Amino acid sequence: MFWGLAAGVVDSRGFEFEHVLRDIQTLNEWALEGRLEVSAISLHSYPFVQDRYLILPHGASMGSGYGPIVVASEPLTPADLRDIEIVVPGRMTTAFLVLRLYLGGEYRFREVPFDEIMGEVKSGRAEAGLLIHEGQLTYGSHGLHAIVDLGEWWLLETGLPLPLGINVARRDLGEGTLHELSEVLRESISAGLESREEALSYALQYGRGLDARLADRFVGMYVNGLTEDYGDEGREAVAELLGRGEEIGAFEQPVRVEFVP
Repeated sequence: MFWGLAAGVVDSRGFEFEHVLRDIQTLNEWALEGRLEVSAISLHSYPFVQDRYLILPHGASMGSGYGPIVVASEPLTPADLRDIEIVVPGRMTTAFLVLRLYLGGEYRFREVPFDEIMGEVKSGRAEAGLLIHEGQLTYGSHGLHAIVDLGEWWLLETGLPLPLGINVARRDLGEGTLHELSEVLRESISAGLESREEALSYALQYGRGLDARLADRFVGMYVNGLTEDYGDEGREAVAELLGRGEEIGAFEQPVRVEFVP
């Protein structure tokens, strides 16, 4: 999504960008402090930072019929998940919230970095794990069993795509700056989708060993038309997910879903 800026094919309109690469849980925690002017965060964390940030109308990671997957080394039933400890990539991730909605309440969990979850399950240190990122595609090759695909469940439950990651911008940048900045970032996303091969080659530098075929498949799952613009369907999905989270008491205050105009 930021290949267009990194490669200089998009006019930055006077903005200077520093690309800060961190895992999503770290970015969620930083957003609580308002550390970055623009950041990717989990949708689940937005209600906790809504006083500092607005949602950008583009940049979402949103899939329809697929999403985070709970895996185990042995076949389990979904009911079994209520009685065991599940390793998760962070309690502020959207995957964590959706699993809570799926199970109908609290569950026992342990937080570990997202790229260590598969190893925890394979080694037997954890009975089940919640996979995000490319683990959704590779778990089978590690001998693990899928217990539930939360994106598939969400689509059957609501008929909507599952919004996972979002991009936000700090409110204190001001209305004019926010609008101009949003346009630059939108153009970078469009440039990446239009020059997919070059953008994917750039992204593979950060692919944690993924081969080009799997990387292309993963990018296709989460960088799509809904990434360029949420549209009515994407905005409805955001409101539905956060509304359900609010109903179960997941947030400290009422949720205000506000986008950069």
